[in-house]
Amino acid sequence: MEFDLPKTAVAFLVVIGIGIGGMLATPMGTDTILMMVTPSMIVFGLLMLALGVKHGEYRAAGR
Repeated sequence: MEFDLPKTAVAFLVVIGIGIGGMLATPMGTDTILMMVTPSMIVFGLLMLALGVKHGEYRAAGR
């Protein structure tokens, strides 16, 4: 399966959505989740996505 930008964006949003949905089911305040946890999840996810892409490029180069 080849990942292009739309497939990667959908997968990213699904994973973030599942995490947010699970946290909204807890007794933690909705304000805390939406204003503190969600941005942290998005930033961490983007950093890990960038790191994964760079690692994939490195492995594909055959070094």
